[in-house]
Amino acid sequence: MVRILGVDIPDNKRVEISLTYIFGVGKKRSNDILNELKLDRNMRAHRLKAEDVSNITTLLQKQYVVEGDLRRQIQNNIKRLVNIQCYRGVRHRSGLPVRGQRTSTNARTRKGKKRTVAGKKRAPGPK
Repeated sequence: MVRILGVDIPDNKRVEISLTYIFGVGKKRSNDILNELKLDRNMRAHRLKAEDVSNITTLLQKQYVVEGDLRRQIQNNIKRLVNIQCYRGVRHRSGLPVRGQRTSTNARTRKGKKRTVAGKKRAPGPK
């Protein structure tokens, strides 16, 4: 397997797709990198030469924020929002959707598994 920035990229896939296994690199950025280095997008990752791999690595380190640095940056942004207690920070802290989605139904990904709250006993109705 080819290793770029500490990430093993799959050998049997096209380089264009293999580069997307790096956090912060999507299909567009992958194509931009390959165009800049004048590499074939359809070539399989195991056909990359050591020189090509080093060129890709240096380009990623110079021009883009990827992997650990990007994760750290995202976490710092969220931490800042929580510290200043803005609306988005409060939503992050309480584990609710941040971007205005409805929560009366759905939102199960952010809220987690449904927990039933024990209900009060009903007062007997008039007879």
